[in-house]
Amino acid sequence: MASRYSNTQIVKDENGKRKFSTLIIPSIPFSKKDIYIKTTSVMRLDVLAYQFYKDAKLWWIIANSNGISKGTLFVPNGTRLRIPPANNIQDLIDQTNKSR
Repeated sequence: MASRYSNTQIVKDENGKRKFSTLIIPSIPFSKKDIYIKTTSVMRLDVLAYQFYKDAKLWWIIANSNGISKGTLFVPNGTRLRIPPANNIQDLIDQTNKSR
């Protein structure tokens, strides 16, 4: 899977400075292939992403799927998490951002 930023457009602001355009990360739909876990200790999202996707950089998929917002990669003990399959996420991001 590519980076969530792989297809993000680069635009110029009013001063001619190049920057990434805003990228919309869509809600990830529920799937029969989702895995559900309950943490038994404090866990980090990047560690979980590596465990399930073999890529720590995909931590944001787990965060997005579970409504975990900015501020921390740590998930408290006893938290129930949905781990969606990563195989169609890039297509979902691309479709969402094409329609803008």
